[in-house]
Amino acid sequence: MQYELRYQVLEPKRQTYQNVIDRFGDQPASRYLEATLDVEPRENFHYRPTWDDSRELYDADYSVLKLADPYSYTDPRQFYYTPYVTNRAALHDEFNKQLNYLEERELLAKLPAAWRTVLSSVVLPLRHYESGAQMVSVGGARFAYGTSLEQCCTFAAFDRIGNAQMLSRVGIAIGEGTGELLQVAKREWLDSEHLQPLRRFVEEAMVMADWAEGLVAVDLVDSLVYPVLYRELDEVALTGGAGAYSLFTQYLHTWFKDQRKWLDALITAWARDERHGEANREHLARIVATWNPLAHEAATELARVVDRQLPDAGAVAALARTTTAAEQRWAKITGDAA
Repeated sequence: MQYELRYQVLEPKRQTYQNVIDRFGDQPASRYLEATLDVEPRENFHYRPTWDDSRELYDADYSVLKLADPYSYTDPRQFYYTPYVTNRAALHDEFNKQLNYLEERELLAKLPAAWRTVLSSVVLPLRHYESGAQMVSVGGARFAYGTSLEQCCTFAAFDRIGNAQMLSRVGIAIGEGTGELLQVAKREWLDSEHLQPLRRFVEEAMVMADWAEGLVAVDLVDSLVYPVLYRELDEVALTGGAGAYSLFTQYLHTWFKDQRKWLDALITAWARDERHGEANREHLARIVATWNPLAHEAATELARVVDRQLPDAGAVAALARTTTAAEQRWAKITGDAA
């Protein structure tokens, strides 16, 4: 008896899940879309939150910034759990290798005294700012309406605590394996005059009832501090005998560029939403008008300390350029509402 083996193709009854089909038709969908669309519950809640019975557990009214369809926004990076974890694991592995190299060559210990002062009084205290920014992102992770928004906030929250850990590890490395420099940085954060505007800023952002306003407020500081400390100062470090500073800050600068991808896309989606766009632009203009002066004050205090220690750094001048670029960006987003 002879047997003949043949392939038989079984056509699937559908290419993806029904909720994805309802939006895009019966065609193959990415893992990102399948893991994101319509995951957050929208109905059949058993009770309203005891702390606010005027809203549902998941409710668009936790923020004044709304989208007609929250899933009209998608993460440009297409991050869901697996690609996010894979990407960040690679980033932190590279950081670990770089830090080990700096420790083996004692490059951090050989930093000029002025650069060590900048690190202990300006850069390392920012680990507390990152921790506060993490809590703001956690607020978005809980109260954002729609999985596409809340998972971006969730990943940002993990990123923030990762940034704080990076700075902590640098402080431990400079302190030759001790936490002494971290204690100095903590005292600076609590007591030093130049850090109080930033401390007040992030603490007020942490208790904002509107999760989106807190998120935008923190981004106003990020848009000033990250370019000045981790890009402009990086150039000065390369020519000023502080190459070790440049080597570890490149990872924070890389993270900031990645953060911009999803957050810029979200802000644009708010501003251009077909139903809520006009109201969103008005709210964004109000948020910027309220928080931007405070953000500029906080960043200016940091830049002045840098310039006192490193007269050739030009941090205040760099901040002025960065501020102008940020203001032009927001004017373009908010348009007539500004």
